[in-house]
Amino acid sequence: MTSREQAIAKVKGKSSESMLFRRVLTLESTAQLQERDTTLRESWVKAMEARLVQEELGKCQKQEGVNHYENCKWLADKYLAMLKENRLKGYKQIDV
Repeated sequence: MTSREQAIAKVKGKSSESMLFRRVLTLESTAQLQERDTTLRESWVKAMEARLVQEELGKCQKQEGVNHYENCKWLADKYLAMLKENRLKGYKQIDV
């Protein structure tokens, strides 16, 4: 703790321990917010990857015409797998 913070703590009548405790809580909440942002960002990136695969599947089906069931099957399987895995997840987890 800096000397300025100690002087402020003395003036306000607070101990240096309470100031240190507040600083630790602030650092923990900042770390939690950063972790939450990272999780949300990764979730959105995965969802956008699935959207790109969906667009490619549409292009493949238009291009192949009647044979798209055979020629685009691998892309359709990939898209279905991505739909199951790459769902958007919020920072709150609710057990169902």
